Amino acid sequence: MQTVSALATRFGRKSTVYRSDFPLAEDQMRATAPSIFAVGKHDSRSERYTYIPTIEVLRALRHEGFEPFMVAQSASRTAGKSEFTKHMIRMRHAEQAQAKSEAHEIILINSHDGASSYQMLAGMFRFVCCNGLVVGDIANDIRIPHKGRIQDQVIDGAFRVLQDFELVESSTEEMKALPLCHEEQHAFAEAALTLRYGGDELEFPTEGALPAVHVAPITASQLLQARRREDEEGSLWMTFQRTQEHLLQGGLPGRSAQGRHVRTRAVGSIDRNVSLNRALWVLAEEMRKLKH
Repeated sequence: MQTVSALATRFGRKSTVYRSDFPLAEDQMRATAPSIFAVGKHDSRSERYTYIPTIEVLRALRHEGFEPFMVAQSASRTAGKSEFTKHMIRMRHAEQAQAKSEAHEIILINSHDGASSYQMLAGMFRFVCCNGLVVGDIANDIRIPHKGRIQDQVIDGAFRVLQDFELVESSTEEMKALPLCHEEQHAFAEAALTLRYGGDELEFPTEGALPAVHVAPITASQLLQARRREDEEGSLWMTFQRTQEHLLQGGLPGRSAQGRHVRTRAVGSIDRNVSLNRALWVLAEEMRKLKH
């Protein structure tokens, strides 16, 4: 039986998303992300724009052993544009379809309205929490403009990303083996709050204190709380996992700048989800390098 993860209800109004424990059928993808199946480019695109439906690229990738397990599509406030908006597909190669605790994923991003070229990123999926990570700067970030033989370039790009997973695996294993003391975990969480909620002027509230203007609605300590027993240990990897899950999926109780009780929201846009995910990975990588 196919199931939808909690992410399906947590991307909010900016995106729709569907994730399954099994490869997605085309009718399931069409219901959530119709722009994957767009029959043409948006009127704003010039004649130089090479239009190839994303579904044709995906079918070609399926012939090479890649299967989709998650699709998402951005919302649009412009009338008539929703069929062409940015969409994201997370795929696994046949060898990774039912892996151990994590699976390597290749992330395909595209649009037919000029908002995005074909983009290929490295990702990881953690089964215990249905959490999708985006790898930072240790893997290829491949962008393919809408011209030329797009299908061949995307397939080649997918295998180039696949080759990078040896480096990703090595980095992941080192993070799992690195213990962090409480102070180091707290520093990681504070830096993560800055990435999510503010810049240099961000202030961090103490436990129970009312925040002032430009303050994160939650504390670093909340980000470090484990949602499940297997996430409680203090390695860099688990510190990263707890922080990433809380920030991306939301749901933590906090206080607004006006002192109102609020719950943090999930990161609702494809662009923000990917950029924050990658920034958190880079943060974890830098902590790994410092610990060595």
